[in-house]
Amino acid sequence: MNEESDTSRHFLRQWIEKDIAEGKTGGKVVTRFPPEPNGYIHIGHAKAVCVDFGMAELFGGECHLRLDDTNPAKESDEYAENIKNDIRWLGFEWSGEGDGAEKGFYNASNMFDKMYEIAENLIKAGQAYCCNLNQEEWKEYRGVPEKPGRPSPSRDTSVERNLEIFRDMKAGKYADGEWCLRAKIDMSSPNIHFRDPVLYRIRHVPHYHLADKWCIYPMYDFAHPIEDALEGVTHSMCTLEFEVHRPLYDWVVDRMDEQNLLVVRDGVKIRPQQREFARLNLTHTVMSKRLLLQMVQENVVDGWDDPRMPTVCGMRRRGYTPGAIREFCARVGVSKVESVSDPALLEWCVREELNKVAPRRMAVIDPVKVVIDNWNGEARNVVLPNNPLDESAGTREVPFGGEIWIDRADFMEEPDKKFFRMAIGKEVRLRGACIFKCESIVKDETGKVVEIHGVWDENSWGGNAADGRKVKGTIHWVDCATGKSAEFRLYDKLFLESDPMKDGSENFLKFINPDSLKVVKGYVEPLLAESSKLDRFQFERTGYFVCDGEGVFNRTCSLKDSYKP
Repeated sequence: MNEESDTSRHFLRQWIEKDIAEGKTGGKVVTRFPPEPNGYIHIGHAKAVCVDFGMAELFGGECHLRLDDTNPAKESDEYAENIKNDIRWLGFEWSGEGDGAEKGFYNASNMFDKMYEIAENLIKAGQAYCCNLNQEEWKEYRGVPEKPGRPSPSRDTSVERNLEIFRDMKAGKYADGEWCLRAKIDMSSPNIHFRDPVLYRIRHVPHYHLADKWCIYPMYDFAHPIEDALEGVTHSMCTLEFEVHRPLYDWVVDRMDEQNLLVVRDGVKIRPQQREFARLNLTHTVMSKRLLLQMVQENVVDGWDDPRMPTVCGMRRRGYTPGAIREFCARVGVSKVESVSDPALLEWCVREELNKVAPRRMAVIDPVKVVIDNWNGEARNVVLPNNPLDESAGTREVPFGGEIWIDRADFMEEPDKKFFRMAIGKEVRLRGACIFKCESIVKDETGKVVEIHGVWDENSWGGNAADGRKVKGTIHWVDCATGKSAEFRLYDKLFLESDPMKDGSENFLKFINPDSLKVVKGYVEPLLAESSKLDRFQFERTGYFVCDGEGVFNRTCSLKDSYKP
């Protein structure tokens, strides 16, 4: 989309422009994308990637990739590496100093020592305390937004005792949930998240990078602003559910300022700021990584990269392009209003791009044999364009002989008046080859047509009649002698219900579409035998497909749709 369109001048861009004009960035815009390595990223994350990396790119700044690995029970290198792969596939690259050999790449876990030091300083300043209330007890003490909460019995414990407990927590002397560290803020705040929130909890779980070094881990709301501040992030953009967390974000940044830990760039103290935008939602889709993981673990799908999944790797296997996903995210736009998008818009974006770039090929997915009874026995080659929209794509030769496969839907035994394809006694054009007239059919014992017989007009080679007569129907085909067998995977939406969560997350699987995947056998023109995995094609008159291995093709989307963006 046009960079200067109204949708691209969204409130986040205006916010950054204003800060630059007021000299708040120290001469450089720095953003970050902070996924948790506890699953594969999906189309919702792709929107965040486009926003975070896109804003940095627009203003000539940096976007850091930070793996927020503060919850060791669910994290792994598998997830971490695939997050990197998917971001790069989408067309983005992180930049900045980084905390290792890889520029612009950070792990929250590499800042754990500093976070612990900051937490001890908060205790020493009387701004944090250790609390041994369990979760149910804390709900009672915390209260409801309309009424002030009650202070924890531990709230006024001495600094010395709090330091002793916190250090014993770190040393592993307490069980999970026995103690936690809380910020001492405001138990009367109408914002529940500001009522002495947890900063550290005990988790006796090995970290996937740090092993057993830690048994206490910072909460995301504590770690995130610290990470932003230590990295010199200027603009921290996240989704709307974090809006009520922003006062806590600012409180932590204030404490960082008091401890003289903010980055100074070109004489300007960099104070990270958080703003929120609406997340991307799709109909007939679930976007929770927990629920996606459940579908993987229960074999509802064939892994995170199943082409029915909304994951980036699943969409890649489906044949979607990075450009189409970025265009979709741009068309959805950035706002503060929650909305739900139609997956048809995403398919429209995919179709628009593939129509321009996908090579054309012929494939028959529901084959029936056609025998040309008067064929002279010599094979010929049909010359067809690789892409009629791109002359530079050139042409290809496709073998043609006396027996071919056509799609069963292109034949009708008793056609209606508007059916212009193959029928007994009627002529049809075989794509690029000749005019064929059907004369008879052969059925099996069930009454199914298994062979179609007829003759070709020997003066129509190339597809046009020598006498100029008009033939309305043109159908595609695959030569029986040289065509290659293939498996076609035909995908549909994964959920029948527009909102699979309408009866709660525990019941979402009851809306699974049993026909979300159909596997059929057919034939493709011989050139497709040379396809590599992820090669994309337009199968003429059939749809867009992507190679998913030798002789296997996944349907990306249909050729046309009634959807209008």
